[in-house]
Amino acid sequence: MFGFTRVKKTAAVVAATAAAAATALLGAPSAMAAPQPIVGGTTTTTTAYPFMMQITDASQSQFCGGTLVSPTKVVTAAHCMVGETTSSVRVVGGRTYRNGTNGTVSRVSKIWIHPSYSDVTNGDDVAVLTLSTSMPYTTAKYVSSSQTGVYAAGTTARILGWGTTSSGGSSSNQLRTATVPITSDSTCASAYGSDFVQSDMVCAGSTSGGTDTCQGDSGGPLLIGGVLAGITSWGEGCADADYPGIYTRLTTFSSLVTAQVTS
Repeated sequence: MFGFTRVKKTAAVVAATAAAAATALLGAPSAMAAPQPIVGGTTTTTTAYPFMMQITDASQSQFCGGTLVSPTKVVTAAHCMVGETTSSVRVVGGRTYRNGTNGTVSRVSKIWIHPSYSDVTNGDDVAVLTLSTSMPYTTAKYVSSSQTGVYAAGTTARILGWGTTSSGGSSSNQLRTATVPITSDSTCASAYGSDFVQSDMVCAGSTSGGTDTCQGDSGGPLLIGGVLAGITSWGEGCADADYPGIYTRLTTFSSLVTAQVTS
């Protein structure tokens, strides 16, 4: 991951982000981390992961990922939606390739961003989109507020996205996936210091590095046992052994998400 939140990028931002990556895209640990594609993974399809959504601009250029949790609701990262409006965003389902034309394209009728989200702390990094068009795809279950045990260190988690395959590199045209182990809170705190907020965030990544989310993967899912347990949020660089990826700890926000999903 880069030093900033795996932040959303419009076409212009993507170019700027690639250039910034040379100097530390997601910012320093005290800064925020920018969004990223899967590093060290393998290609997959939306047939295998039908709940995986592309979040795009009005011209259908993908900049973030999202997870379909009901036919008309998508969970993503707050930082992906900052500055966006319902007219500037589209959600695309059933499209394995970024340059594809298949699948279902929906406009967005409502954008809910956690009211406490801050790009200074990267905390509360969760948003819910309400779609104008119902998606005909299998939805993902997500954790409840009581399922805090899912984040036990060493637990295998799955990540997905169309992000870059190396820090500052090119985005993947085809959806990619990889598995990473959940990192202990103490290890994550050692890496990121006070920038790691245990109540809001969870880390995942190998001690040897090499596998991670990266620019363009922001907002996508961290799946544990096939259930949505986290949202790709931020990190320092991509696939760095010293800096695991940071994901929104969804158990903390599950009740708020449910309130949006059922509204």
